[in-house]
Amino acid sequence: MLRPTPFSSLHGSNRSFPRVAVTAGLILTTASCARAPAIFGTYGLAADRIAVLGWVFTIVGCAVLAVVSVLLVMALTRRRKRIAESDESTLEYSGSDHAVRWILIGGIAIPAVILFFTFLVTLVIQAEVSSPPRKAVATIEVTGHRWWWEAKYVEADSSETAITANEIHVPVGEPVRLVLLSADVIHSFWVPRLAGKTDVIPGSRNTMWIQADKPGVYWGECAEYCGLQHSHMNFTVVAESPEAFRSWLAIQRQPAAVATDTATDTLIARGLDTFRRSGCAACHSIRGTDAQGRIGPDLTHLASRNLIAAGTLTNTRGNLAGWISNAQALKPGSGMPAMKLSSQDLKTLLAYLETLK
Repeated sequence: MLRPTPFSSLHGSNRSFPRVAVTAGLILTTASCARAPAIFGTYGLAADRIAVLGWVFTIVGCAVLAVVSVLLVMALTRRRKRIAESDESTLEYSGSDHAVRWILIGGIAIPAVILFFTFLVTLVIQAEVSSPPRKAVATIEVTGHRWWWEAKYVEADSSETAITANEIHVPVGEPVRLVLLSADVIHSFWVPRLAGKTDVIPGSRNTMWIQADKPGVYWGECAEYCGLQHSHMNFTVVAESPEAFRSWLAIQRQPAAVATDTATDTLIARGLDTFRRSGCAACHSIRGTDAQGRIGPDLTHLASRNLIAAGTLTNTRGNLAGWISNAQALKPGSGMPAMKLSSQDLKTLLAYLETLK
């Protein structure tokens, strides 16, 4: 594991250069990972426009840096004029007018033009991304918690509302309206490949919209430091065909399946009983049962999700067992306590949770 190189060791030491180079290389390498923010590799209309703004600022910034660097090199290499030493009190710099012109042009006029240009481009793009090009096909109420996301698909009929966690489904090629809320502290909702950042502030209802132009799974994250597990407050946006989206939404609206009298379902029924007895129902909700907790994520269709613990773990039986048994070892500070279950109770609980599809 690489350790930070002390600043004092960087001065006058050639041996530290390889370490600095390796560290820089690792940073650049990890920046290209699938989950790393990628504002220039966009797949949505809003993100496309923001990427244009990013390119404008990048190009303008590089041009300014290049010009200033050339002028600096010229100033450092230019031979200084010698001034007569006979009477310094009467000396007057013959190039003062020239210097004033440089200050007025290079220090005021040119920066003003650059700032006005970038400001104008920013206003134009901000107007383009402030609202979707057409009416949104769905409204999703996204609530930020420490440290996970709740997504509620708002419907006129509250009985048809679907609730999920850390996994947002949207139809490809259609704008979706997001209403952003916070249950505790300030968060920031960001899907780099689909849209820009929008703050999630307690007591406020901020809105934004996203549109995915290509099917796929897009990584999202909290972009505002919110505490110990800020880096593990992630989510995914699943973009699928409108038909697949409607099918998924119809399933998510349904309550949890009810066990019957078969041998397998008897095990599942015991798992539901374990869920109730162990205190899980005090924090989690499962629609179709008497579990109505509001502290943790809704688990009605837990088994249909690809990730758990806000993107920390893939949703497998082993990971789910580890998360239930000792979540604090996997995500210290999270609201999920370590559950002291017997092996038999854990087995029945897992059997029940795996039916929540």
